Amino acid sequence: MGQRAQAAGGCLTAALGAGLGLAVWSYDVRGRFERFEAGPDWSVLYAELPLAILGGVAVALAAWALVHRLRP
Repeated sequence: MGQRAQAAGGCLTAALGAGLGLAVWSYDVRGRFERFEAGPDWSVLYAELPLAILGGVAVALAAWALVHRLRP
């Protein structure tokens, strides 16, 4: 596999990981956003969303690196 194909695979994996993180975050987001009766919980947007996306990217790239390392 060439270097360009490896780079494209890594970028695609990172994008898919970000999408997966976003999908996991979006599950029941309305319930987490309206957690308190006094008002909305904005930490769902400024804390949980970036962490979910970065976590998805990190997990996907770690899996990609593991698969890449195990292949001869």
